[in-house]
Amino acid sequence: MATSRYFTVPGSDRQYDRNRMLIAILIPLVMALLQVSAVNTLLPAIQETLGATSSGIQWVLAGYALVYGIILVPAGRIGDLVGRSMMFVIGLAIFSAGCLACALATDTVMLNAMRILQAVGAGVFSPQVNGMIQQYFDGRARAKAFGLMGLTISASVAAGPLISGATVAIFGNDPGWRYAFAINTPIGLLGLFLAFRWLAFSKERRTIGPNRKKAREEYRRQEIVAGRPASKRRGRTLDLDPVGMITLCIGVFLIMMPFTMHASWRMWLLPAAVLVLTAWVWWEYTYERRGHIPMVNLKLFKISSFSYCTAISALQFLGSTSIFVLIALFVQQGLGQTALFTGLIGLPNAVISAYFAVFASRHAIEKGRVLQVVALLIVIGSVLATVAVAYGVANLGWHPAWLTLPITPVGIGLGMMGSVNQTQSMLEVPAAHGGTAGGMVQTAQRITTAIGNAVVTAVFFASGAAVGHTPSEWFRGFASAQALVVGFILLAVIVAVVYMIRGRRSIPGTSQA
Repeated sequence: MATSRYFTVPGSDRQYDRNRMLIAILIPLVMALLQVSAVNTLLPAIQETLGATSSGIQWVLAGYALVYGIILVPAGRIGDLVGRSMMFVIGLAIFSAGCLACALATDTVMLNAMRILQAVGAGVFSPQVNGMIQQYFDGRARAKAFGLMGLTISASVAAGPLISGATVAIFGNDPGWRYAFAINTPIGLLGLFLAFRWLAFSKERRTIGPNRKKAREEYRRQEIVAGRPASKRRGRTLDLDPVGMITLCIGVFLIMMPFTMHASWRMWLLPAAVLVLTAWVWWEYTYERRGHIPMVNLKLFKISSFSYCTAISALQFLGSTSIFVLIALFVQQGLGQTALFTGLIGLPNAVISAYFAVFASRHAIEKGRVLQVVALLIVIGSVLATVAVAYGVANLGWHPAWLTLPITPVGIGLGMMGSVNQTQSMLEVPAAHGGTAGGMVQTAQRITTAIGNAVVTAVFFASGAAVGHTPSEWFRGFASAQALVVGFILLAVIVAVVYMIRGRRSIPGTSQA
């Protein structure tokens, strides 16, 4: 792939700008992540306004997480086959409509239904972002793109609690929480406008465009000149592997469900999940041997960098996504501070995270293996320091604002991990499988996030944190839960060290689109 900023695609005489394309695909990530990080601080306001039960409020978070996790891989697969730009636009339109509908919800049932609509949209467009970066960027340019993606994630995660806390503080519980949802709609409309203006719709021109026959011929000539084999076509129909899609969706649902509900029988779903996913692996293997194209090419897991980095990321998310959940619970419920104050505690963390995401992207290819180990160790050290300061806040009368100092270095580690892990995991993945591979990585992250949040918060409340308890008792729960977080991240460190030792030192060759 050319390293020029500008490029053309078969079927169009126009020059496209990679930098503008990156802006267009990162804007929706802002929306999706604002919704994830903002909703935690909105739950009390939503519960009071809609008169929601605790189970109804639980599904505001759990329903979104379940549907989002289920859709990622199938959506990535469809994008790889029919066109990532088109799937991106469809997902963004659905998500934007869901944001507006959430703001207009009149009861918990409607809100949860619209949250599911949001999750469908986010699940459709998210893997296309990874796929398009993999398709249109290469080498250092790809690492830089993933670095900017990490910056976007950091800034959005930080802005979410601040925006939601500010809207509730300024406008009150109602309509404050509604504005926090509605603000995404104009951002979504801007994203749609830029997508139609700046995305190339390259595969769509060859499959459904008015001049698709000419575009296909031009594409085949380009591939031959570039020394790449022509695409292998297995039949005339679009092979979506519906059995593989449905089976994987059921398997992911069965894994995540026990950690997002409280029914006594929920853990029996885990053995069923193992059976279903085993059947899925068998089906994908058999489906390919019969001459079809499976939903997920299982050979992806033979790529060392992809397998190791997916495992590292999944283990990291098992612990790291609970760090700020625990901070919010401890500061708001245990110490009686506001949502806005809690958001401000995490602001320096987000700023430094954004900087180090870009910094690490410059070294993600040559030093990425080492940087992952360093980043995870920084997170562990920062969490331990935060527990020490939390002891002083709960027992020695220190002001809660002191928590800002030890929690800030977490941003260094997570910012570095965000860009380096993304770059390393996709180094050797063929661009044709970029959306599917990105969907697999994100699905693993969503599964371990659900498991981690459920287990860590259970330990938190079982160890002394409860309404009416003293700050010292809340601290005991906080310290126990953060110790578990450190344990999970240590597992990620172990895998990262093995990857660093066993991995190849050479820079992998570039992949083919």
